[in-house]
Amino acid sequence: MTNQNSNSGSNKMAVPEAKSAMNRFKEEVASELGVPLKEGYNGDLTSRQAGSIGGEMVKKMIMKQEQQMSSGQ
Repeated sequence: MTNQNSNSGSNKMAVPEAKSAMNRFKEEVASELGVPLKEGYNGDLTSRQAGSIGGEMVKKMIMKQEQQMSSGQ
């Protein structure tokens, strides 16, 4: 069994062109949650802070997809 993500910290985007938009989205969510996200290294964030950013991003993406599906787009 091979590990596709063997390099620590090497998150690869399925659509590399979306990377800057995802970074802006992450910064927006962090700001809304009051998490002090900064450019570059953020290893000083707690697991709870980092997880809250990712969790909220997923929640918003699911809501957006549900809206699109319900409106027939």
